Amino acid sequence: MTDHPSAKPAGKPTSYSRVTLSRIMTAVDVNLYGTVHGGVLMKFVDDVAGAAAARHSGGTAVTASIDEIVFSEPVRVGDLVHAHAQVNWTGHTSMEVGVKVVAERWDSAEDEPVGVATAYLVFVGVDVGGAPRPVRPVLPETLEDERRCREAEIRRAHRLARRRAIQAHRGA
Repeated sequence: MTDHPSAKPAGKPTSYSRVTLSRIMTAVDVNLYGTVHGGVLMKFVDDVAGAAAARHSGGTAVTASIDEIVFSEPVRVGDLVHAHAQVNWTGHTSMEVGVKVVAERWDSAEDEPVGVATAYLVFVGVDVGGAPRPVRPVLPETLEDERRCREAEIRRAHRLARRRAIQAHRGA
């Protein structure tokens, strides 16, 4: 029996896609207020999310949208920042990646890391020609993974409803 080339690949557990990137923030990352620039953190979020999406999909995946990013605490020079990502949900060619960013404060390294940002990004698996390609399903392993998957479906429904509403408004 041969596989059909357009058949969806076998699923992978949520843990397969988990990626953590870490880096120390330096003076080149600072904004005019003396804290790390939001754009630096946004690129870091996109980098870790892209690694999780590529790992899960087994190939190239590109950022389609940043659904939400919330900055909850400032990051300072010298902080060791960790960005944790995992695929929360998959469709036919797209997937949602959740990211949590925490910082170990340089001046209180023995304290627990501080949550500094969360984000949800949508990626699309693409082939060598840049066309969308099927991505394997994500298989939630824990109750937390199942919750994240359900919430990702809600965010997707809201994205699609917003797009339809805007298109209807423009057509009016």
